[in-house]
Amino acid sequence: MRPDTPAAHATEAERLLRTAAQYPGDREPLFLRAAAHLELAGDRQAATTLYDTLLSSATANPPLIRAFKAANLWEYGHEAEARAIIDGIRSARPADAAPWEIAAETLEAHDELEAAEQTLTEAAELLVTSAELPHATQSLLTTRHRVRRMLALDHDDWDDRADRLHTAEVPLDELHDPKRLWSLGSSDPAELQAEITRLRSELGTYRTALSRPFPVAVLHWPEPELDELLAAYPELEAEYPTYRAHLTDIEASLRELAQAGTPNLGIVRATVPSYEAFAASESTHPSNADLLPQYATTLAARGRATAWPPAWTDTCWCGLERAYGECHGAE
Repeated sequence: MRPDTPAAHATEAERLLRTAAQYPGDREPLFLRAAAHLELAGDRQAATTLYDTLLSSATANPPLIRAFKAANLWEYGHEAEARAIIDGIRSARPADAAPWEIAAETLEAHDELEAAEQTLTEAAELLVTSAELPHATQSLLTTRHRVRRMLALDHDDWDDRADRLHTAEVPLDELHDPKRLWSLGSSDPAELQAEITRLRSELGTYRTALSRPFPVAVLHWPEPELDELLAAYPELEAEYPTYRAHLTDIEASLRELAQAGTPNLGIVRATVPSYEAFAASESTHPSNADLLPQYATTLAARGRATAWPPAWTDTCWCGLERAYGECHGAE
């Protein structure tokens, strides 16, 4: 079960912090997830402490952490400090779209639409430099489109580009219609019910796309990871008696699925820290073997699956640097 109460979110944060203490290499993403759960638990001061702890040491993305901190601070009365942090992010001009977008959405959430639009425009001037844009930059243009629509500004080139990047049937201008956005925040039950009915109708259009199957994926534990997993959770030895048997089972399982006509087969590489973090997010213990297929499905849904089978001459999925046809493909 996923946490849905303040107490459950607090418990989740504690588990993530314990996992971070065990695996310092994954400290930053685990701390950020823990801080998010603390915010949901209503303990915003503790979340700020986590952000400060990260910022006091070497981090991979300081602007992103500062943006999260600013958003959190503003929610519990520290508006001046949040504004100062956002100004600092804009001055630093990070090359990552995420801090810009979080800062702008914080301003937007507090009715600072002009400042949000200026922030997003500065980001677009810096980041939109080629025909191929990363997903985060595309998202930033979409957010900018929404804010400018709320301000009743005419389309510019970047708004047109956001329209072209948007592939859903309902156009951005309609999705970002100010009347529609305001109705979602209305206190009038009739207006809310009308908008809910409309959204349900539109979701019906997307059911086919939304229900596309993720690749059916099988977990592959590299040998050092499997050794670490079984040392920590010996209850899983029934699933993985030996590393060699583990590799053989992967190939056999995938061949059986292929013979049964199952499409989109893949392999996902597992790691102990990632698995433990997933177990914590599901509020269960990593020794629970029922969690393993869920973990595989989640990794596949996040685009971590490698298609199986490889080409006959490609490197085998097992990592032995041998051609698949001379390795597990020959079995």
